[in-house]
Amino acid sequence: MCDGKLLGDPAQQITGAASLVEATDGEVSFFNNPKYAAQLRRTRASAVFVPSDFSEQIAAAQIRVSNPAKAFEQVVLKLAPKPIEFAPGIHPSAIVDPSVRLGTRVSIQPHAVVETGATIGDFTVIGAGSYIGHETIVGANCIIYPHVTIRERTRIGARVVIHSGAIIGADGFGFEPAEGRYEKVPQVGLVQIDDDVEIGANTTIDRARFGRTWIQEGAKIDNLVQVAHNVVIGKHTVIAAQTGIAGSVRIGQRVLIGGQAGIIGHIEIGDNTAIGAQSGISKNISGGAWWASPAVPLAEAKQQIAWVRRLGKLFARVKEIEKKLGLS
Repeated sequence: MCDGKLLGDPAQQITGAASLVEATDGEVSFFNNPKYAAQLRRTRASAVFVPSDFSEQIAAAQIRVSNPAKAFEQVVLKLAPKPIEFAPGIHPSAIVDPSVRLGTRVSIQPHAVVETGATIGDFTVIGAGSYIGHETIVGANCIIYPHVTIRERTRIGARVVIHSGAIIGADGFGFEPAEGRYEKVPQVGLVQIDDDVEIGANTTIDRARFGRTWIQEGAKIDNLVQVAHNVVIGKHTVIAAQTGIAGSVRIGQRVLIGGQAGIIGHIEIGDNTAIGAQSGISKNISGGAWWASPAVPLAEAKQQIAWVRRLGKLFARVKEIEKKLGLS
């Protein structure tokens, strides 16, 4: 299955898969990071996928492969229960407007609502209790999990996965002061989500004030992420949980954003940039790794932390010098 080289008993039966810490007799695990060497030595797994150049002696059987994590994943998929499948058709409790255009083998689950003028592509599943707004287009082979809200005129491509609780197309946070109070700025744009995007649970993506909020092909967005109006997220960018992105930010391709990062509005983040967890981005940045708040290049951030941690010793030395010099 994985083109591996076995060092161990080929008659050993494998009945499950688990991490190095949790694995027991009859289970297979994997090792591909030196920082887990101690766990590897203590594991009770019967077999372990290891790198091709692995040379250490361990109690478990070794299966040497080029990519231990990938090989382990293949085995997990073989051992795992079959994916849940939804029969095509419209559940009697669902509400689907007669004007809705449904593709081949679409599945509309209980209590879902699909409004006037919507289009649902071939083999797409609309989960229980989900809402598809007026004139929204959902492409083929999408999975919309239960209790997702997709508001009017949203455009969703093919093979998109949206997890429970996500809200796509809510109004952007647009208000202007007027005579001592705030008046709402109409949010008349839309949200466009391209092919192969995945959006995590309870994430919110706001519609544009005008034009579009645009999530481009292959982007992956974790749970509890806020994407404000008119944001553009480039192809194959990955955003971890609890990140907040303010309005009109433009994020390039293949960007990595760690959890709880905060990005102020109307700035640009260039292609191939990495942003560490809990960073605050307050200006245009591009390329390399950035961290801290406000974010600076990673090497500079580490140096600043080192300086701060040495301040106590520095103060003590200064006091000692002042004492020797007779200064108060």
